[in-house]
Amino acid sequence: MTQSYPIGTPGKPWGKAEKTAWRAHQRKRRSYADEVLSEVERLRDRFEIHRYGELDYAPDRYPLFALTSRNWNRALPIMLLTGGVHGYETSGVHGALRFAQRDAACYAGRANLVIVPCVSPWGYERINRWDPLALDPNRNFTANSPAPESAALVRFVAPFRKLVRMHIDLHETTDSDESEFRPALAARDGKPYQPGTIPDGFYLCGDSERPEPAFQQAIIAAVAKVTHIAPADPDGTLIGSPVVGPGVINYEVVKLGLCAGITDARYRTTTEVYPDSPRATPAQCNEAQAAAACAAIDYALANG
Repeated sequence: MTQSYPIGTPGKPWGKAEKTAWRAHQRKRRSYADEVLSEVERLRDRFEIHRYGELDYAPDRYPLFALTSRNWNRALPIMLLTGGVHGYETSGVHGALRFAQRDAACYAGRANLVIVPCVSPWGYERINRWDPLALDPNRNFTANSPAPESAALVRFVAPFRKLVRMHIDLHETTDSDESEFRPALAARDGKPYQPGTIPDGFYLCGDSERPEPAFQQAIIAAVAKVTHIAPADPDGTLIGSPVVGPGVINYEVVKLGLCAGITDARYRTTTEVYPDSPRATPAQCNEAQAAAACAAIDYALANG
């Protein structure tokens, strides 16, 4: 089964003209300044705020910010929380902000927190997976990355990447993955579109090289109190990957250039919330992300 995409020629990868045409179709649908930066500013009395870069996508420019614990203590472990790597995955951004606003204070004197709530602001404003170069940031966390969002975050974490104990990257799987983003990916790469499935519920993508199954299950148990966990498909997979535990699959995160692989953290995972489920509300999705972050930090603190 294939699905046509309105840009490009079937079987032919996109060139500059197709990428330009694709970008011309993208429109601002919400405001990074009003919805994200304003919330970051409200946290100034509780965190150190770091401007770690700026994206120049003329005529737009996007400052990039991270929050860190105000009383940084080198004797404490570093816990990294990232959101908005895919700008359209709303609860990744607002779940990270929810954690910063409500839960982060619980870890004062116990951990050094680093919170990057919106890695991809251009995508956030346009509710899109890609950046304006038609690149997926979450396949480009690599050396000499061609994706400016990914490169900026890699540079930011470089000084402390070996000291991070836990990294949780907040994502969503949405119906638009099948209606828009996977067809666009197939068209961009000149490949046939192969339809997939959308899991109904929360799940995690761990690291196949560092799976830490008990860590993953601690997060699943915490999130199950907030929203439902995605069951495996009849073939025992989620989005085509084998389920290795309730609500958990694994990827080779470093090899694939995923955000979860940018540090040497022993404990690392990627959350996937399903906001289009009739059984979940936007508020529940934000709460699920915050609950996942708390459970991840709690486990990492308890288990060294």
